[in-house]
Amino acid sequence: MSCFSFHADNKRLFSFDHLRYQVPITETNKTMKIRTLTNQDWPAIFDIYAKSKLDELQNESQNIKLVPLEHDIHRLTELEESDVYICENGEIMGFGAIFKHEIRALFVHPNYRGCGVGQTLLEKLLSLGKRPISLNVANSNSPAINLYVKYGFSFERAFHANYHGIIVEASRMTKHLS
Repeated sequence: MSCFSFHADNKRLFSFDHLRYQVPITETNKTMKIRTLTNQDWPAIFDIYAKSKLDELQNESQNIKLVPLEHDIHRLTELEESDVYICENGEIMGFGAIFKHEIRALFVHPNYRGCGVGQTLLEKLLSLGKRPISLNVANSNSPAINLYVKYGFSFERAFHANYHGIIVEASRMTKHLS
């Protein structure tokens, strides 16, 4: 999927599956901005999570039902105690969270996958750490694993994660920072 293409009329055509629109090329449209979470961002965070969480688990053998983030006390509490960063370009495209030296979340809205949002957020989260940084990932989430390996993460150990009573094969990955 191509996130955008240039046209002779000095407009960039964005194409995200079912969504197509044109916007003038400006510096704002060319770059993604990373900023910290504000209280006004929570509805977008809940929406991105709802549209993305099951994608990371889609290759699991069990049929998994989404528990919305706002009703998932464990995951919401972990997110609230973390430093959360928003990636935006006129609208929120994704978010990432880090707590001490653990990446706790990295979610990209489906319309913006393949556009560098995940990489941009991961680079921001990595820039904050001076110790080894770890994260957990579902073994069936190969796009995420490929991104983490590209950025120097290695497999530390496998374990069974629990998503509301469903066992998910997962791995702990770590990147040692200099």
